[in-house]
Amino acid sequence: MWRFVSSLSELPLRLRWRIVALLSASIAINLMDRQVLSVVAPLIREQFTLSNTEYSYIVFAFQLGMFLGQVPAGLLMDSFGARAGLVLILLAWSAANGLHALAGGLAAFVGLRFLMGLSECGNYTGGIKTIAGLFSAERRALAGGIFNAGAQIGSVVAPPLIVLVTVHFGWRMAFVMPSLLGLLWIMPWLASYPPQARAGAAAHSSAPGDGLRVLLTNRQVVGLLLLRVFSGPLVSFYWYWLPEYLRHGRGMSFVMIGALAWLPYVFGSLGNLAGGFFSDYLIRHGHTMDRARKLGFSIGSLLSALSMLLPLIRNDYAAVATICLIVFGNNWVAATYIGTVGDIFPERVVGRVNGIAGAGDSGMGMVTMLATGIVVDRFSYLPVFAAAGILPLLALASIFLVVRRIEPVKLEGA
Repeated sequence: MWRFVSSLSELPLRLRWRIVALLSASIAINLMDRQVLSVVAPLIREQFTLSNTEYSYIVFAFQLGMFLGQVPAGLLMDSFGARAGLVLILLAWSAANGLHALAGGLAAFVGLRFLMGLSECGNYTGGIKTIAGLFSAERRALAGGIFNAGAQIGSVVAPPLIVLVTVHFGWRMAFVMPSLLGLLWIMPWLASYPPQARAGAAAHSSAPGDGLRVLLTNRQVVGLLLLRVFSGPLVSFYWYWLPEYLRHGRGMSFVMIGALAWLPYVFGSLGNLAGGFFSDYLIRHGHTMDRARKLGFSIGSLLSALSMLLPLIRNDYAAVATICLIVFGNNWVAATYIGTVGDIFPERVVGRVNGIAGAGDSGMGMVTMLATGIVVDRFSYLPVFAAAGILPLLALASIFLVVRRIEPVKLEGA
């Protein structure tokens, strides 16, 4: 039976890293659940005679749910804590994903994808909030990198597993099995994450300066929001458009795409680990938090900006190698961001801060994913990659010009 603790930082170091491993597993399951639809979409579209436009409604419903759920998810995590909050959202998204097996048409898929987006967005916020409480600045970004690496691991593992289940049991069972994994995750999570006593409730309680209105006008919150607005679309682009670009933008065969397209996700995992380790290492060796995190953001953003060179690269292998560096850099930025949120803000508001930033990320993602298709259809990939190279530099400018100094802030009225 767990004893109550007043702070997660009181836990033994081994247990804290076990909690981080569980957080990484949760986001891997999250991505696996998301990918079931994309893998089995040809079968579903054929069975229900869905047009491209109708299928786009299903995809858009998920993105809309992600956008609308960000701030409520942040409020949930700050109010109830990540221990209970992650259990609630995981139950919700596992149920929504599993119910896809009973869907009988367009309306059902649209409604269930919306509910999935609404609940799944809280996974990232809950992870960031937990890490902010578990570790000081010297270890926080690396822990964030390990957590976020689960997304890339899920992306690599999910497609072959989903295909295997579909071949043997049908597309409906492909939705059920990942949902069962989510339910199984809850047991070790509750066993590893101890309840927090009232003495430690400061992490989840509110102070006069914690309201959404105050946070929305806070310069550091706005800076992190802009960072997510400008860096998030790059993640979405390479997530959803990479195979399409390799096939129709570069003329690669399906065999070559299958052989090479998984490599950027592996490099994404490595970028999470390297980016998290880098700035934490600098802090442990005497650099200020501000200098260490800014160096981390600079390296990751400059690597991400290599996107603008892709149209100039003729060799396909060199292009994939460049994409690996881009995804590596973008995930380097993500790990540094996770550490920075906890550096600047007290744990009690981390959920809300990331919810606000995540809403900007999701909203921009909806716009850019739609715009990408329009631009590619009417012009080419050249303007898309030009924008993909400029956005990371704007994200970096958000840190230097809007956030300015990375250090703990006192919220107005707190």
